[in-house]
Amino acid sequence: MADENAESRSPENPHLPEKQRGPVVLRRSRSVETTTTDQRLLDSRGPADWVHTDPWRVLRIQAEFVEGFGMLAELPRAATVFGSARTSADSPEYELGRELGARLAGAGFAVITGGGPGAMEAANRGASEAGGLSVGLGIELPFEQGLNPWVDLGINFRYFFARKTMFVKYSQAFVCLPGGFGTLDELFEALVLVQTKKVTKFPVVLLGTEYWGGLYDWIGKTVLRDGKVSEKDMDLLHLTDDIDDAVEVVQEAYQAWEETH
Repeated sequence: MADENAESRSPENPHLPEKQRGPVVLRRSRSVETTTTDQRLLDSRGPADWVHTDPWRVLRIQAEFVEGFGMLAELPRAATVFGSARTSADSPEYELGRELGARLAGAGFAVITGGGPGAMEAANRGASEAGGLSVGLGIELPFEQGLNPWVDLGINFRYFFARKTMFVKYSQAFVCLPGGFGTLDELFEALVLVQTKKVTKFPVVLLGTEYWGGLYDWIGKTVLRDGKVSEKDMDLLHLTDDIDDAVEVVQEAYQAWEETH
């Protein structure tokens, strides 16, 4: 009968020390450990550095997905509104966002934003004032604190990629108000996902021709002309100044999505 306490050896090289730590294989000098994982867990508290290690971060990431899926799983049809956190409350852009939120709520859509101030607050406010569901998916940032007061259902994320998954998974459309790098990031990520058919029937609306027109023209006159996108790709963007037009695009896309599901 084999000695259960004997040092394990690699099957490829019986002279190579080998130890298994759960699914992890340790060989050579790595195989020498004087304690087991559960012993280290239960024996003493030890230093707190482990909460900043990558394996622990995996659990935090997992928890963010679980919380996000759990909170949003029963969300009705929804549209996400992006826009700058720097939009002032007395600006026309704020009123545009507020009206957009109200119109989307009136059309039966929950309104999802990044939960911050500015244009995001405007859209949440419009939806809430119109009696719709106002959702905020916040992110931990050094210069922004908490969700705006017009969020009815909210969650804060540590990780951008977990938050982005929620935007795409639980929205039927993106509407972009004038915004900065964050808005551009979400805009182009959505376009790539639609272009590569990772998501389908997903319109991306740019609301504000004066603000977005230069970008739209550059894509058409430079990127398209140079063969970096196709004519079909240009159809993924809808540029307008009309809120009713924007809401209609969202509704038509949702109806098309329903017909295929």
